[in-house]
Amino acid sequence: MKRFFTLIMTGVLISSFTFFASIDEVINAMKAGNASDVARFFDNTVEINMPEKSNSYSRSQAELVLKDFFGTNAVKTFDVLHKGENGGSQYCIGTLVTRNGTFRTTIFMKQKGDKQLVQEITFESK
Repeated sequence: MKRFFTLIMTGVLISSFTFFASIDEVINAMKAGNASDVARFFDNTVEINMPEKSNSYSRSQAELVLKDFFGTNAVKTFDVLHKGENGGSQYCIGTLVTRNGTFRTTIFMKQKGDKQLVQEITFESK
C-alpha cells in the first residue's frame, strides 16, 4: 500500500510540473520579448488585444503582430502577479514593463490534445 501511495504521489507531482511547464515557457519568452518563442505555443488562431487594436489572428499573423508589439515596446521586465489553472486551462496575469510603458498582461492557454496552446493574449495600458 505504501508503494502504491508513493507511485500515485509521484505521478501527481510529475503531471503538475508538466502541466505548468508550457505556461512557464511562455512566461520566459515574454520576459525575453521573444515573439517566436511565444508563437511556438500558439493555437491555429489567437486573439491578441492591445490598447490600439484587437483581433483574432492566424498563428503566423499573430506572431508578426507580437513581433511588431515587442519591436515598438522593447521589454524590460515581465513580473508574474498570478498564474493558475482551471478546468484544463492555464492562465497568467502579469505586469509587462517596456520602454514605452507598462501593460497588465493576461495569457490564456487551453488544452488541445496533449498540448497547452495560447488562445489569447491581452495587453492593457496601466
